[in-house]
Amino acid sequence: MPRVIFYTATTVNGFLADENDSLDWLFAAPGGEGGDDDFQRFLSGIGVLVQGSSTYRWVLEHEDLVAHPEKWPAYYGDRPTWVFTSREQPVVPGVDIRFASGDVREFWPQIEESTGGRDVWIVGGGDLAGQFADAGLLDEIRVSIAPATLPSGKPLLPRSLGADRLQLIDVRQAGAFAELTYAVSGPPS
Repeated sequence: MPRVIFYTATTVNGFLADENDSLDWLFAAPGGEGGDDDFQRFLSGIGVLVQGSSTYRWVLEHEDLVAHPEKWPAYYGDRPTWVFTSREQPVVPGVDIRFASGDVREFWPQIEESTGGRDVWIVGGGDLAGQFADAGLLDEIRVSIAPATLPSGKPLLPRSLGADRLQLIDVRQAGAFAELTYAVSGPPS
């Protein structure tokens, strides 16, 4: 059974994106563009991506992917991508993007089937990762803490998950980032 992993970056004060859903703060941090050996190993075990509409739209617009779909593989390879959204979204030509609206539990069998036996990466955002946690489907949180703060923005994980559900399993330094990995246990009681 594939693991579901929320792997993301956050500011020191717990924001994934600024109030305009921008990740510019991340790419301004040294090493924020990602791609170190550990990330490449992680990515090699991923069969499918899941992301919310704000994350999808930001990457689409930031990289002008509708006009330049050849850039998509640099981000995600040829893996299927599920986008949870409540509104119509542009499509990147030639990319396997599957749109979903509603409860993550409803789409889980299809997502699981599309993994090719590998893991699921929740790319963003925090609320979507929280929906997977609420459904008892989130197995791991890997968060890279960037050397940055924001005065406001989108929170890392807008849910209450305590020590009864989170177990620290790894800590490492990745350049200017600190990476924490937590195992997430079962559904909330």
